[in-house]
Amino acid sequence: MATEGKPATGCSHSHCTLLASVVTYNPDTLDLYQDPEANRYWFACFNDMVLKFERQAMVSQPRDATAKARAQSFREHCVEVFNKLQDARGESTSLGIRNLLEVIESGLRKFGFDDPWKEQKAIENKASIRLLKHRLQQLDNLTSERERWTEIVRGVLAGNMFDWGAQAVTKILEANNGFGLQQALDRIQKRPWLIDDLDGWLDRIEQEPPHRCATIFTDNAGIDFVLGIVPLVRELLKRNTKVLLCATIYL
Repeated sequence: MATEGKPATGCSHSHCTLLASVVTYNPDTLDLYQDPEANRYWFACFNDMVLKFERQAMVSQPRDATAKARAQSFREHCVEVFNKLQDARGESTSLGIRNLLEVIESGLRKFGFDDPWKEQKAIENKASIRLLKHRLQQLDNLTSERERWTEIVRGVLAGNMFDWGAQAVTKILEANNGFGLQQALDRIQKRPWLIDDLDGWLDRIEQEPPHRCATIFTDNAGIDFVLGIVPLVRELLKRNTKVLLCATIYL
């Protein structure tokens, strides 16, 4: 999840140079103040989500006697802000899901939980790096370029399943002696997907020159990055495409 805040030492912020208009650009595709059904759905989701964040924040600092109280204060703070935002129609021009994510992330920092998933990231990184070579060999054994690109895209989708949350990932890791990528791949529904532009992408790969540059927005760690994004980056580099990795971080 991306966050906004004061830049780290030595860093500076600037707008993406590819934006046609910085002034009119709106990153949100959904306005919760204009869609009552979406408003009810997403606020319910985030009120449930904050409970998971509270639990994770608490267990992330097991040797700190104040962690439980601070985690509870974090949850109460987020619920209070959510309630104000949900009833604030007219006080703000629009409200996107991004704004609700920022409430959680700023709340974590406010109550001293800079990275509740630090330990979980280390577990995921260790497990996925150990299997990266095998995953790349699997892809290299696919002689059809179209089939290989399809499997790479499936890997990105499967890897993203591990972004469900620390508890979901932990259960999969424990149930499969350290990892469950194949189980994640098996959960991907058969095509056509709900939004499926893969054939157009494959046609572009086969029939046109390689892309000059690719910008990939990705998480900064975890199974989804190592076994989902890294194989994609590798394949693009093999085509002499310049790749820019934009990793989300806490600032």
